[in-house]
Amino acid sequence: MEFLWRGDARGGTLALFPGAWNPPTRAHLAMAEAALAFAPEVALVLARAMPHKSYEGPSFDQRAAWLRALCVPRPRLSAAATEGGLFLDIAREARAATGASRILLVCGRDAAERIVNWDYGPGLPPIAQQLDEFELLVAPRGGPFQPPPELAPRIHALHLPPAWESVSSTAARLQRAAGSAWDHLVPSEIQDF
Repeated sequence: MEFLWRGDARGGTLALFPGAWNPPTRAHLAMAEAALAFAPEVALVLARAMPHKSYEGPSFDQRAAWLRALCVPRPRLSAAATEGGLFLDIAREARAATGASRILLVCGRDAAERIVNWDYGPGLPPIAQQLDEFELLVAPRGGPFQPPPELAPRIHALHLPPAWESVSSTAARLQRAAGSAWDHLVPSEIQDF
């Protein structure tokens, strides 16, 4: 893991918020700020190669610049690049880079459902074993996430106002492309980009 910008906060717990960041939204920022209740530092993480998506539109460098712009005025936020794409890879990379004893991964309910139900195949441990290496912080998106009972101790709810559930990168892109108002969806630090 390479830090593109490192905030002032440090501690034994590190929250990681991986995303495609095309573009970062005010809802992403609200999720990161909610995660600060669980960790002194939240790193917005951008994968150099995404396992489930391809880079379309803005380049890696453009997205990295957006993340730095968001983090600079917020001393408890950091921006990082990772070689891994799966949560387990990202957690291991972060632990090796920072020595953090507790790793939390931030995601929305839709991502949590994919992660918990994913077929990891013979090369990776099942999700129950992966959650020995990291915990999940899950924001509601279309409702709260109800983890399977055996996983519940390692999965925590992020509390966000319902208004953030309708804010997405997709909505920002579509509204901008249609010539509709979009700036209310995107943090002011990146609107000029």
